[in-house]
Amino acid sequence: MINLNAGAPKGPLAEQWASYKSGCKLVNPNNKRKLDVIVVGTGLAGASAAATLGQLGYNVKVFCYQDTPRRAHSIAAQGGINAAKNYQNDGDSVYRLFYDTIKGGDYRARESNVYRLASISPQIIDLCVAQGVPFAREYGGLLANRSFGGTQVSRTFYARGQTGQQLLIGAYSALSRQIAEGNVTLYNRRDILDVVIVDGKARGVIARNLVTGEVERYSAHAVVLASGGYGNVFYLSTNAMGSNVTPAWSAYKKGALFANPCFTQIHPTCIPVHGEFQSKLTLMSESLRNDGRIWVPKEKSDVEKLRKKEIKPTDIPEARRDYYLERRYPAFGNLVPRDVASRAAKERCDAGFGVGSTGLAVYLDFSDAIKRLGREAIAARYGNLFQMYEQIVAEDPYKTPMMIYPAVHYTMGGLWVDYDLMTTVPGLYAIGECNFSDHGANRLGASALMQGLADGYFVLPYTISNFLSAEIHTPRIDTGLPEFESAAKGVRDRLDALKNTNGKESVDHFHRKLGKIMWEYCGMARNEAGLNKALGLIAELKAEFAANVCIPGGLKEYNPELEKAWRVQDFIELGELMVRDALQRNESCGGHFREEYQTPDGEAMRDDDAYAFVGAWEFTDGGSAPELRKEELRFETVTPSQRSYK
Repeated sequence: MINLNAGAPKGPLAEQWASYKSGCKLVNPNNKRKLDVIVVGTGLAGASAAATLGQLGYNVKVFCYQDTPRRAHSIAAQGGINAAKNYQNDGDSVYRLFYDTIKGGDYRARESNVYRLASISPQIIDLCVAQGVPFAREYGGLLANRSFGGTQVSRTFYARGQTGQQLLIGAYSALSRQIAEGNVTLYNRRDILDVVIVDGKARGVIARNLVTGEVERYSAHAVVLASGGYGNVFYLSTNAMGSNVTPAWSAYKKGALFANPCFTQIHPTCIPVHGEFQSKLTLMSESLRNDGRIWVPKEKSDVEKLRKKEIKPTDIPEARRDYYLERRYPAFGNLVPRDVASRAAKERCDAGFGVGSTGLAVYLDFSDAIKRLGREAIAARYGNLFQMYEQIVAEDPYKTPMMIYPAVHYTMGGLWVDYDLMTTVPGLYAIGECNFSDHGANRLGASALMQGLADGYFVLPYTISNFLSAEIHTPRIDTGLPEFESAAKGVRDRLDALKNTNGKESVDHFHRKLGKIMWEYCGMARNEAGLNKALGLIAELKAEFAANVCIPGGLKEYNPELEKAWRVQDFIELGELMVRDALQRNESCGGHFREEYQTPDGEAMRDDDAYAFVGAWEFTDGGSAPELRKEELRFETVTPSQRSYK
């Protein structure tokens, strides 16, 4: 049985990271040249880690399934990146960022990791400015800030609605320099399908060349997974279509524990579903909630007229509008955390006040802000977001309120890691959204970019040396070892089995069915009866997939359906684990809302005595159910309390 030990340094929380860095083991430059590191993923976490490790002198092999790292899903992040620099002089501090993050995560995150993240945040901004990231600036020259949900200060740095893209260009530039200098080798169009374990340590990966179909082997002294989250288990999400869980899931099956899989985040500000065969959802940045006001009609008669298009939303006078977030949460208003805002939108729509043709939408209205600031000021802040909305919906948001509805966005669960960001498999690291570590049960807006860059630029380069310092006498790993042969054979056999199923239904058919099960029974709200039903439905879907999936094309060629089939098969298994995790957690916290456990006014009701732990699942071979391991969470600096944004 695996025992979980986070390994956080001793001493005062504010001093732990500095103490750790001063005492961590080092690898001298000559020895770094002897050591190979594999990095899987080239988003913000992966690109920054590969660039920094290459600059330090390690031999880095970095993999992406896209044709270029510039296409990583990090590019889709719009609103900003948090950092406690207090440029606005509004009372922000490292401690306040730490506290907001712990509270926003509903007290289900590890104090040591969250404080480290907050303390590193100012360095991230300085580095990105040095790289040339074009952050917005105030008239006097200081970088501009805006607010995001769950805070009462302005600490979010942004580049209009393109923050993720601009940060990724900076990381990609750093990565490209190391590639040009020969310190990093880029392997694009590779699907990482398995992790290779040799003598108990992660020593390589098995990849499928997406162009030729060849199964390839790559070795290293350590493996870093930076492959993102698993939101596409729901089929409809804001994730890129290729985003998947496969590298993390293969690690789980090789002994890495998977933590808090049921903690998924529903983003409140997305363009609503508009068709049965829609393939993904579009995120509208949370930054819009700074100036946009969210409302639904007070009268159901107005709702009916809107749905029949007898009136426009602008025809409804102020007195007949329900600004429900401002009504329910006066202290935070429209800037409550994402989980709170999402559930509030669902409650209004479930009560019959939702707008749009489906009734599953609410309004995000900028009319007050335009009157107060002028159209030009709003265009300067959000212009590209408004253009994107108009192109998709064919309505001008300067004149007509946007329609939004919650959608699956980010996953707080992921591979369990210790303070070093190492999984329960020695030499196997997980960074960014791929791990579980920094957000608890709900992620505050603008913290994903912060975590990805913190892990890649500033944390992993220190922590990985603790492991690699003991590997300087280990020769380069031979990909002809029996462990590599066995792993490669396992991949080929599974590909053969998928291709030779010869069923009649497409991969998307099964993925769509899985998504509906997950959204209905393990989405914004869950209950015991629904979760138990989901387990049965997923078991049926798994059997149906194995018997009836159809994959055209061949094995030794470019075959997107074969890629998707592997990923969807992993998603089906992951979905089952997510439901099991939601069933065992008999409380509501953050993004995990069990309908049986709520306060009289409909807020999440935690059970700190029984569930203040990280739930980490251990894979058990032979068809038996996975086993739950617990890392108890101890709060020595903050005191868990009922979250209130009123």
